[in-house]
Amino acid sequence: MTLTPTRTLMTDAAAAGTGIGAFNVIHLETAEALVAAAEAAGLPVILQISENCARYHGALEPIALATLAIAGASTAPVAVHLDHAEDEQLAHRAIDLGFGSVMYDGAHLAYAENVAITARVVERAHAAGVYVEAELGKVGGKDGAHAPGVRTDPAEAAAFVAATGVDALAVAVGSSHAMTERSASLDTALIAELRAALDVPLVLHGSSGASDAQIQAAIRAGMTKINVSTHLNAHFTEALRGYLNANPAVVDSRRYIAPGRAAVTAEAARLLELFALRTPTEVFA
Repeated sequence: MTLTPTRTLMTDAAAAGTGIGAFNVIHLETAEALVAAAEAAGLPVILQISENCARYHGALEPIALATLAIAGASTAPVAVHLDHAEDEQLAHRAIDLGFGSVMYDGAHLAYAENVAITARVVERAHAAGVYVEAELGKVGGKDGAHAPGVRTDPAEAAAFVAATGVDALAVAVGSSHAMTERSASLDTALIAELRAALDVPLVLHGSSGASDAQIQAAIRAGMTKINVSTHLNAHFTEALRGYLNANPAVVDSRRYIAPGRAAVTAEAARLLELFALRTPTEVFA
């Protein structure tokens, strides 16, 4: 199957009132694991490469080209997305490489500057048929960016979407980046209000900190794209650590990375089912 446009996956999920998993690629093994999860679940997935990930690999191209190849060879519908790019030029490179979507993150900027740069990215992306996500205000957590008390104002969000032409909007509704405990309290009333105020799908960042029940409630209230990274990283690391503890003499990294990859596949497949509203809510309460 060829790469699937992010627009197609987002439009279909929003129309169905379900969520779609957007999972972060850290290295080749996570890209492989996430595509295997989509195939196992029989559901689409969005693979996300962040600016931090590109920096870790020395440039966007090495990890991007590998991820695009893995996605393109999948039997499941897979889109590739640039996540949290604060560098406008990085967004342009992702567009040129064939990403289905980019997120320009100007949430740290003053409102007027965020609008101006986001609109510029949108113009370039739309000319290439690429979908654009943006963020308004700060969604709490890592580096002081998504504090649980921050909330997106629906009127300001509607004005921002109208001024920039973005296709999806990440909103602050109580989640926080890089949480290792699933204790966030999502504001479903605000999600419903935002959904009613906007004509674009909503994106939940920091989903690792929310329980299964909270995430499904958020989806039913109007959330579409569900971003997960830290939670899956924890599954990878736990499996790897368990293998190394049980096999202290191993030196071939493939032997201990493979269990991590398998653990991510299993949990990502479960989450895809959860976001599609196919499974009970109390697996992770």
